[in-house]
Amino acid sequence: MNTYAFIPFVALAATSMSLLAQQPAWQPAPGHLTLPLWPGVAPGAPANPPAEVDTTTAKDNLIAGRPLVRLGNVSNPTLTVYSPKGKNTGAAVMVFPGGGYQILAIDLEGSEVCDWLNSAGITCVLVKYRVPNTGPYPKSPAALQDAQRALGMVRQHAAEWHVDPNRVGVLGFSAGAHLAAALSTHFEQRLYDSVDAADQLSCRPDFAVIVYPGYLALEDQGMAPNADIHPTAQTPPSFIVQAEDDPVHVENATVYFLQLKNAKVPAELHIYAQGGHGYGLRRTELPVTTWPQSVEIWLHTIKVLPVS
Repeated sequence: MNTYAFIPFVALAATSMSLLAQQPAWQPAPGHLTLPLWPGVAPGAPANPPAEVDTTTAKDNLIAGRPLVRLGNVSNPTLTVYSPKGKNTGAAVMVFPGGGYQILAIDLEGSEVCDWLNSAGITCVLVKYRVPNTGPYPKSPAALQDAQRALGMVRQHAAEWHVDPNRVGVLGFSAGAHLAAALSTHFEQRLYDSVDAADQLSCRPDFAVIVYPGYLALEDQGMAPNADIHPTAQTPPSFIVQAEDDPVHVENATVYFLQLKNAKVPAELHIYAQGGHGYGLRRTELPVTTWPQSVEIWLHTIKVLPVS
């Protein structure tokens, strides 16, 4: 072989491998706007963080017979806008995937949720917030900082994205459900120094959907309410769903519902006998997986969606 001809080949191969290594572990489908949450580094971000990675292994469980992406090492949080292709009701929902504040189930509890919301004429904003060890608040403020920042940005871009700034809600799963509840009860003051005009807008959600939450009832305290999540009359209307056999404990839903009731916050609670945890929107034979249809009915009830 010609040695000099081989050198460019090696260089090209090395460049290709380097570019491949720089590719994110997960990317939204083409055609969706993605924005960084922070114009520079996120507050308190570590220097030289590890690259994002799909942590899923062949031994991990399937959901409805299909695998999912468990995205780890998220240090550059983003929001991705999924706009309805048909009717647009003007409502918007920010989605927080779950994963114990360690990873993000970014497709199961993220992009697949946006597909459903779009089908109902709702703009979906998928928030890829920082993990790992970024919550629950106040153990770490990072995920809640990202959530506060994201909601301000949605309202800042509301006209551009054809969204009503007074009909912007949140929907979260598991740890993401805790994050939705945390944002619903921690919106009066930002947990970071103001960055730009987006931080001058309210970060109070107009409604919240809480799906199989964690961290809202404390197991080591006899399922007592989490004192760091304290609903008031200003907490937005909330929809809560969980299965009685959820290993994360159904008391997370029932305790939070009673807190909302005592604060005179309109709330709707759905408890199913079976379902476990982490099913997302993937349909199974169990009734719990019909929860998205119940959410749509509720959104009409609270007049976020037009009454039929």
